[in-house]
Amino acid sequence: MANLPAVKVSIPALGSEAGLNRYLSEIRKFPLLAPEQEYMLAKRWAEHQDPEAAATLVTSHLRLVAKIAMGYRGYGLPVAELISEGNLGLIQGVKKFDAEKGFRLATYAMWWIRASIQEYILRSWSLVKIGTTAAQKKLFFNLRRLKGKLNAMEDGDLRPADLEKIATTLGVTQDEVTSMNRRMSMGGDTSLNAPLREEGEGEWQDWLADTGPLQDEMVADAQERDQRHELLGQAMTALNDREKHILTQRRLVDDPETLEELSQQYGISRERVRQIEVRAFEKLSKAMHGLATERQLLPA
Repeated sequence: MANLPAVKVSIPALGSEAGLNRYLSEIRKFPLLAPEQEYMLAKRWAEHQDPEAAATLVTSHLRLVAKIAMGYRGYGLPVAELISEGNLGLIQGVKKFDAEKGFRLATYAMWWIRASIQEYILRSWSLVKIGTTAAQKKLFFNLRRLKGKLNAMEDGDLRPADLEKIATTLGVTQDEVTSMNRRMSMGGDTSLNAPLREEGEGEWQDWLADTGPLQDEMVADAQERDQRHELLGQAMTALNDREKHILTQRRLVDDPETLEELSQQYGISRERVRQIEVRAFEKLSKAMHGLATERQLLPA
């Protein structure tokens, strides 16, 4: 679906923060789509570039954008702007969505929505000057949450023990954590201790101690699961049919079969089934390691 035309859709006006509740009320009026409706609309867009089909796909997922955007309120940026950026990501997701892959649009579009919002946050903060490598982004989007969990939200440098724990958790150096922490404490657009309201009740840092998984962590975990699943599928081709079946029934299903059950199926001893299982697992592990090394997912 290369060189797709632009998706043109009329989205309710967000306006200022004052109009946020009105916007949220408006987007609830757009109906959610049944799987078969979504599939047919996606096909109409992919094959005929039907603008009405694309518009329906977008508007039916505006609530998803708002929900995801709310998870980024702790960065001191207007929620209305976060939603607007997320809507742009949603439109890109709709443009590139392939219904033939077998998954729902929401599953695919959420990566585009989150990426768009995160890029906007990085652009908006003065911290953008530090660079936007994958490691810096991970550190930026995780540091405050980890500080909150460690009760280390006070100003100044981190305690050595907290510094070491955060660096180890995020896979970066302690110097990088120290540098980022100083920039976020001094150079951010919003102070962590700034009041949420003029009357001074609550501070921005109250939003940061989130014990749930961060959005980018969820994305990374999902991508890693997909990658492992793909590697497993390719590595299984190294096994013969009996090895595949025995290994699958012994280790890859929720309710594994016993050695006795499999021995009766194949007319062999339980010990022989066990030997086949062990050998198949060794072959599978070797194949997966080779594929991962080939794709540079592991060191050679």
